[in-house]
Amino acid sequence: MIVLAMLRHDQRLADMAGGNNVSESTVRRWRDELIVLLAAQAPRMDRALKEVARQGGEVVLIDGTLIATQRRTGKADRRDYSGKHHHHGLHFLALTDERGRLIWISAARPGRTHDNTAARQDHVLAHLRAAGLGALADLGFRGLDNDVLDPVIVTGFHASRTHKLTPGQKTANRVIAVGSAPVEHGFAHLKNWRIRRGWRPAPHTRGDRPNCAGACVRAGHCSPHARGWSRDGPDRC
Repeated sequence: MIVLAMLRHDQRLADMAGGNNVSESTVRRWRDELIVLLAAQAPRMDRALKEVARQGGEVVLIDGTLIATQRRTGKADRRDYSGKHHHHGLHFLALTDERGRLIWISAARPGRTHDNTAARQDHVLAHLRAAGLGALADLGFRGLDNDVLDPVIVTGFHASRTHKLTPGQKTANRVIAVGSAPVEHGFAHLKNWRIRRGWRPAPHTRGDRPNCAGACVRAGHCSPHARGWSRDGPDRC
């Protein structure tokens, strides 16, 4: 209960320790142990997709996001800088179902990583084909699936100065945008866990906190999908 309150609301170690008559080092140890424990519960992508297919799902939503972190000293931190977001952070891919419920989150990558690069490294296309599922994505994933006859990942149409979209292509883009919008809800629930604030990730633990938050979101702890959830606090925890 103490640790989950810290993870959800970013309570200070000293405040939680003093209010519960335990030492600060003990609360820190509890926090670190629980983060590692919950991060280990993150499902593999192939198993998550097979579970969606088993429940009758046909489409998942895929997107990438940057989880902001504080800058670490040294040249090694430069690759964590995202030129797109103009901020240091770690890049994550996530898969959600059609309602935006988080089903899988990738390992942490440097903030400068492109969505397509991350998807290729995780073999997303192969896992989707193996599970018999399709995916909706934004234009950031354009070029990931070049199968014109039987595409698995649908991204919409891209306009340029010399190539204007037809009315039919514009309509298709609107339909895809509406269908893929719920993936942002999954990211919103993930980032609501304030465990990541003020975070300077060490190389060996850089993926633990987001995967820990992802495990909590999937389990329904303190999320709008949990019955009896309240914005006033983590009563369900």
